[in-house]
Amino acid sequence: MPTLLIAASGTGGHLFPALAVAEALPPEWRVLWLGVPDRLETELVPSRYPLQTVRAGGLQGRGLRKLWNLLQLILATLPTRRLIRREGVTAVFSSGGYIAAPAILAARWCGVPVVLHDSNAVPGKVTRLLGQLCSRVAIGLPQAAEQLPRCRPLVTGTPVREAFLRPASLPDWVPTGDGPLLLVMGGSQGALGLNRMVRPLIPKLADAGCRVVHLTGSNDPDAGRLQRDGVVERPFSEAMPALLQHADLAISRAGAGSLSELAVSGTPTILVPFPQAADHHQDANAAAAAAVGAAVIVWQHAPEEPALEQAIWRLLGPRLRGTATEADPLAALRAGMARLAVRDADARLARLLVDLAGSSGRRG
Repeated sequence: MPTLLIAASGTGGHLFPALAVAEALPPEWRVLWLGVPDRLETELVPSRYPLQTVRAGGLQGRGLRKLWNLLQLILATLPTRRLIRREGVTAVFSSGGYIAAPAILAARWCGVPVVLHDSNAVPGKVTRLLGQLCSRVAIGLPQAAEQLPRCRPLVTGTPVREAFLRPASLPDWVPTGDGPLLLVMGGSQGALGLNRMVRPLIPKLADAGCRVVHLTGSNDPDAGRLQRDGVVERPFSEAMPALLQHADLAISRAGAGSLSELAVSGTPTILVPFPQAADHHQDANAAAAAAVGAAVIVWQHAPEEPALEQAIWRLLGPRLRGTATEADPLAALRAGMARLAVRDADARLARLLVDLAGSSGRRG
């Protein structure tokens, strides 16, 4: 029985693409998972696949802390190698992040093919450092290829959950009416800077007939204070496929996972990149989307500055005034998202793993 070890940890941006790849494999494949204790995978994975955890930390920080994290990553290679040997792993797949390091090193040690997927326009540290040790490096956005000249990167797109690929109905808590639907989302951890930019604008938009769903995240102290007709605030929602498919406009951070979900849903979007993202990768993701006409970029600014408000009214104004035409800017953004979308990234990666495992088996 062919066996895949997936190394993915931390956030939905790493976990959901990896889960999509696992679900796209042929039914005879067995899947094992490598993660880190106390991270999101301990909630999402065990009901689906056997989870093995190792102690590992990122390479951020300085001095002794950074040295300790590096040592942990190296030490995590040993139990990962034992896992690969014990379970007869046929291939390894990682969606990046620091957990990829011990998986890549152990797979190389064992002579097992490994595919590393990096979804961002700026590849992560592990991809840049260890990509050459992988059988293939797959990338979500073609802009990343320029920074991986020795890895022969393959553009596959970034996998999304199957729910985003089929029509979904809005939940009954979404405001009803004829006005356009604005969805504000800051990611699974929320986005205080983005929330503070948007919140003062919501009453004016509601007065103009706009329906607003604001997903605030769980760490916003001002969440729940704005209560009025046509506006819903929630920390998060399980109905993201429906919300994205039905939204006339979204305001979002520029994480690669969110960008892929927006693209396959065809959602016109204002992207507000997170200013502190590692290597400014969200800036690059947003630029990649804007380059194909899929999104408008607004840089994070103080709530009293006008850039976000001006962008919203430029895009939603024709709908709110009932003057939308074929030149509607939202229609242009929707067409751009269609150009950005890759709907079969999971199948592409699954085929790559199957082919590499077959080639490895024939050589053995």
